[in-house]
Amino acid sequence: MNRRELSETKLQISELSLGCMSLPEEYDSSKKILDAAIEGGISLLDTADLYQQGWNEEMLGKALKGRRNQLVLATKVGNQLRPDGSGWDWNPKKEYILGAVEQSLKRLQTDYIDLYQLHGGTIEDPWDETLEAFELLKTQGKIRAFGISSIRPNVIRKVLSASKPATIMMQYNPLDRRPEESAFSTISGSETKVLVRGSFAKGLLINKPEKDFLDFKASEVVEMRKEILNLGFSPEAFLIKFGLTQSVVGSLVIGTSGVEQVGKMLKGYEESFTIPDEVIEEFKKKFRANYYQQHR
Repeated sequence: MNRRELSETKLQISELSLGCMSLPEEYDSSKKILDAAIEGGISLLDTADLYQQGWNEEMLGKALKGRRNQLVLATKVGNQLRPDGSGWDWNPKKEYILGAVEQSLKRLQTDYIDLYQLHGGTIEDPWDETLEAFELLKTQGKIRAFGISSIRPNVIRKVLSASKPATIMMQYNPLDRRPEESAFSTISGSETKVLVRGSFAKGLLINKPEKDFLDFKASEVVEMRKEILNLGFSPEAFLIKFGLTQSVVGSLVIGTSGVEQVGKMLKGYEESFTIPDEVIEEFKKKFRANYYQQHR
């Protein structure tokens, strides 16, 4: 599988990454999925301290013993679990980040995290201390790079003006082309790469029952899905090609809950090379792009 470089760190990340949020809460089943993904050439694994209240990180730490150095391990911080288990609260403060990273390192059974990401963010956050925390962790060797997970153009502009994040994670697919308006062009002027989540639009453009998605009605989702199927390629291949044609994209982070889905993802990746760029461009002309209504 091809790799794309995160310039500041020289980290090489696979064009497809495994989003671990969807992994089953059963160790053996999750390990089989991880094994299949890694054997297929996927090197970036993306998790978060929030997933399954830390179990997801613990599972990865156990499953990756003996091969940690072969992989790029990404996790996220910012959602502080309540002691009573009733939910979580947003906390981007320096003190919390510096404490939370120690717990993630312990669960992941590693002494460094390749990519530590802020799991959200608003324009009102205390960005000076948040970014200071990440820079401190870099100098301490506890993380190699940091990023943010945000769909908000105003937040993206703020962070890029104040720092050099290695990555910004955001949703992007034919039903959510909001990043095309300004986010992609803003990021392209830096060395930052985009990690795309939601490439398959929750399966709505593959085989899931149709329903509304953002500002698209269910009938429009059906129309778009039919067009993709009529192109003669598998929907997985088309959607992977759709995401990777953006030069600012570093990797598509795709979640799976079974080994069979990993196989379809990897097969779709190989098939995506047979799809001409012109097919994507013509498709975009047939369907409207949507835009951010908030956080501009």
